[in-house]
Amino acid sequence: MTPEILDTTRIRKLLFLGPKGSYSDFAKNKFIDAFDLHCVSTNLKSISSVIKALKDENNEDIAAVIPIENSIEGIVRETLDNLSSLKKEEYKIVAETTMNVEHALLGYADKKSDIKVVRSHPQALAQCKKYLQDNFPDSLIEEATLSTSSAVKSLQTADKSVAAIGSLDCAEMYHVPVIDTKINDEVNNQTRFILLAKFMSPQTGHDKTSITFSTENKAGALNKILTILENYEINMSYIDSRPSKKELGEYVFYIDFEGHILDRKIAKAFEEIMPLVKMFYVIGSYHSVD
Repeated sequence: MTPEILDTTRIRKLLFLGPKGSYSDFAKNKFIDAFDLHCVSTNLKSISSVIKALKDENNEDIAAVIPIENSIEGIVRETLDNLSSLKKEEYKIVAETTMNVEHALLGYADKKSDIKVVRSHPQALAQCKKYLQDNFPDSLIEEATLSTSSAVKSLQTADKSVAAIGSLDCAEMYHVPVIDTKINDEVNNQTRFILLAKFMSPQTGHDKTSITFSTENKAGALNKILTILENYEINMSYIDSRPSKKELGEYVFYIDFEGHILDRKIAKAFEEIMPLVKMFYVIGSYHSVD
């Protein structure tokens, strides 16, 4: 069954990866502004818990914002692993947005040499690896947290020797001093976030479609799919694979490409692909919002 075209007036609850002050929180606000949403926002502690809440409530009143890709660290595996599980409930990606990630070192230490522990989300720690190596001894303890904002918030009850990596907005929100700014190893650090809802986004002429599928474990099975996309001149922008978790050697594939599911050539390509796959799900056709 094809989902109805996106009707944002029906969204009354918006889930996001929290706590407040995370990049997901700020991305959520961009979606609220872009679609003029009038809803209650609820933060959850992990991507998996956001997906579970979507599946448990399973209605058109609820939507969710989660990260899917970082320009430095690549795809967010937890998101990718969970997307295909939404097939039964028919949740789709209906929009995406990109946030600039500008990390800062935050804490109550009087000087850097007093810092013994730095905590943050694993991706944030990885994105500041060179900075940490250049500014702290090998004895520095790196502690992983569920989000950058939870790391910053935790400093309110932590020892002065503990610092966190987070955003300047988050520092202001939790009234935590800024020790150093622009500590990203790479200047052009961006994270892409998606909005999931029980609708289909309309065609805009600037759309992207994401699909997931599995094939028989046979030589050339994936190549047949890619050849069909090439024959219809469908421009693929991303491909990845993950173990199916059902059978050794069986994989689930994820592909992003330009266009909308309602475009004629994409519909024709899907007709040819369907007999070649064991499982096939359109995760969404969507566009970017500023």
